[in-house]
Amino acid sequence: QVQPVESGGGLVQAGGSLTLSCQASRSILSANVMGWYRQAPGKQRELVARRTSAGSTNYADFVKGRFTISRDNAKNTVYLQMNSLKPEDTAVYYCTLQYLSPLGGLRDYWGQGTQVTVSA
Repeated sequence: QVQPVESGGGLVQAGGSLTLSCQASRSILSANVMGWYRQAPGKQRELVARRTSAGSTNYADFVKGRFTISRDNAKNTVYLQMNSLKPEDTAVYYCTLQYLSPLGGLRDYWGQGTQVTVSA
């Protein structure tokens, strides 16, 4: 069982920065995909950034140039560095880790989320 645990959210002024962390309960070296999603009130959950085991990254257009996804294998932690934050970045941010399932196929594990609030 994998239980990602997010931390690092909080209240920040527009233009500020935050770094979110996602601590995994098992090695992220075997994770197929690591990602961050967000969900604002009244909106659907949307992809923010993802990183594959091969090292390729994808970012949503609305965060390109501002957010960076990274990993620390020794700490089994995935990070999301968020710079130049905007009020529209306010949302609950979720970490997801994808692993091969022992039963075959892939399984996604989600954290409980961390609130990010950006004030104008």
